[in-house]
Amino acid sequence: MNPDHYAYRVIWSAEDEEYVGLCSEFPSLSWLEPTPDEAFSGIRRVVAEVLEDMLGDGETPPEPIAERSYSGNFTVRVPPELHRALALRAAEEGVSLNRLVSARLASL
Repeated sequence: MNPDHYAYRVIWSAEDEEYVGLCSEFPSLSWLEPTPDEAFSGIRRVVAEVLEDMLGDGETPPEPIAERSYSGNFTVRVPPELHRALALRAAEEGVSLNRLVSARLASL
């Protein structure tokens, strides 16, 4: 597994007064540094070490999000009142409920 294929992000931690590097596929890992670049480099190194350990121990590392296949379908449960309101809005806009909700999600 290539550690560069994982989903990383760097955010400011007000509590720690440093930047924290995170990896979505390894939510228990983090790395604190005073600059965003150092935080990114640190979390990437930690993930590389964890991957090496996992593979050495015969464990299967998580598949990188970027390499996963997605069907484009997922089910969301909403209250009946919201369902009605969305269906009404879709009808008023002349689009399907699916298109309306997809557009709203895409704008987040």
